[in-house]
Amino acid sequence: LPPLKSFVLQGGTELAARLHVARTVCRRAERRAVALASEAPVNPIALACLNRLSDLLFILARAANAQAGKDEPLWKPGASRGE
Repeated sequence: LPPLKSFVLQGGTELAARLHVARTVCRRAERRAVALASEAPVNPIALACLNRLSDLLFILARAANAQAGKDEPLWKPGASRGE
């Protein structure tokens, strides 16, 4: 995969979009686990695994778009403001 020069937006192929959704769910679980860790013991390996899983899902989404020959939807600063 080429190095990133901009933020990647969710989307592209259906598979990539589904992987991005899975990553979003994983990141939510990670945030909840971190919040729980301030109140109760949480295995630090579980936190690390959630973090690595979200990274893997991001890379798999990028790879799915690349394999399909689909350009990744990239964030363009100011694009939403019509600049």
